[in-house]
Amino acid sequence: MLYLYIKALHIISIIAWMAGLLYLPRLFVYHARVMPGSEADLAFQTMERKLLRIIMNPAMIATFIFGIWLIMLGAIDFRHAGWLHVKIVFVLILAAMHGLMAKYRRDFALGRNIRSEKFYRIFNEIPAIIMVVIVLLAVVKPF
Repeated sequence: MLYLYIKALHIISIIAWMAGLLYLPRLFVYHARVMPGSEADLAFQTMERKLLRIIMNPAMIATFIFGIWLIMLGAIDFRHAGWLHVKIVFVLILAAMHGLMAKYRRDFALGRNIRSEKFYRIFNEIPAIIMVVIVLLAVVKPF
């Protein structure tokens, strides 16, 4: 029974984290259009900071805690679950993207953004593609 509650909390955490990973780059797309120091710039900075600190960071930490806990409960034979190894690699890529987004947020806050709206539009698609791969691995368990 504990396993199911931990799994539910893991899924809830993932949903919150993915929402942020999909939304923050979209904010960057619109933020890249405004003049540094403008009222709109300050509004975007506030939204981005709160999204990262209040939703994304706690959700990422919870995702890792509950995911590791699930592995430790031993319901999956970790040594023979190749799909899980690949899934973890993709989760680590998402964590690296999270770190990049935090850096990009700081760049905007310091008035040092050098990336275009087009860059953020493309960057915005990567978490969605990775999410599809992770879900397929977790549900289908192909190897």
